Amino acid sequence: MSFLNTIDAEIVNLCKSAGKYNLKESIWALGIVTGDNKEKLKIYNNFIKNNFKYKVNLNKNKMDWVKKIAELKKQKNAIIMAHYYQDASIQDIADYVGDSLALAQWAAKTDADIIVMCGVHFMGETAKILSPSKKVLVPDTAAGCSLADSCPADEFASFIKQHPNHTVISYVNTTAAVKALTDVVVTSTNAKAIVDTFPKDTPIIFGPDYNLGNYINSVTGRNMVLWKGACHVHEKFTVDRIKALKEQYPDAPVLTHPECKQEIVEISDYVGSTQAILNYAGKSDASTFIVVTESGILHKMRQAYPTKTFIAPSVEGAACNECNYMRLNTLEKVYNCLLNESPQIIIDEELAQKAVKPIVRMLDLSK
Repeated sequence: MSFLNTIDAEIVNLCKSAGKYNLKESIWALGIVTGDNKEKLKIYNNFIKNNFKYKVNLNKNKMDWVKKIAELKKQKNAIIMAHYYQDASIQDIADYVGDSLALAQWAAKTDADIIVMCGVHFMGETAKILSPSKKVLVPDTAAGCSLADSCPADEFASFIKQHPNHTVISYVNTTAAVKALTDVVVTSTNAKAIVDTFPKDTPIIFGPDYNLGNYINSVTGRNMVLWKGACHVHEKFTVDRIKALKEQYPDAPVLTHPECKQEIVEISDYVGSTQAILNYAGKSDASTFIVVTESGILHKMRQAYPTKTFIAPSVEGAACNECNYMRLNTLEKVYNCLLNESPQIIIDEELAQKAVKPIVRMLDLSK
């Protein structure tokens, strides 16, 4: 179970080690609310306490963390920014919740002294590049991005050399080093609009997301040269599972993020960024939607449109599709990073000066 972190994996292994695989003899059962379940839960709780090496302080509940975080924010003139793919508890304490474009725009104009970026590492880098005088913190430096990792800067530089005289467009899901090699950065919100600003005959390299680049090619009639990177979350969706949901909810539009594979895009009713999907759901007369992206967006959709139903397709091994990197951030880690003002994003000044140009160009083109 490589998608599990160390603690999650240990919990699963402990459950398996109990050696009970039927309801009659089990010491616990998810969703069973009858019989002597209360007693079984007591037994299981003792089992975890006696065997689980990671000690949990039960006194520090969610409200404790929320209160402490609010106090630190006020003391330190800090703001919390969160991506739509964050856990609901993180979104609920954030001052700003949005997609990558919105987070970049807010980071560029904030008056706060400290920015806590609850997302993945490249988002913290982007905030630091746009606000070099601010202290930018991330709750967990291990919260990386499979898409950014799929495009090492040295390999991308070689790729660019193989295609001379091309304009280089990079998705925001990249490291600062890759952005420094780029002419203009895009997000899934503005990618088509920015590509359309270039003459039709402009040779373009687009990276690192192959699926997004392929989608932009299809809707613009271009033939951009594509780097073959992918998001591990959006790669997991399958046509069969979405079609099965469509059969179950025939009137539900399928709303899909363009990081998904072409075969998924082709059976979708609407394709757009997380923000665009959120907006579409609000304007649509439909009451039920199948949402094909990271399931964190469902929290904001349900908050914004409580009378509507939003369904996340299952993926192999999970009832819904979550980014394991995004979910590394917790309330406790947010509190600790604010308290200690660490981990902090540090970027080489020369690199930052190169990387900021394509980001600012994106922001200017997005006004």
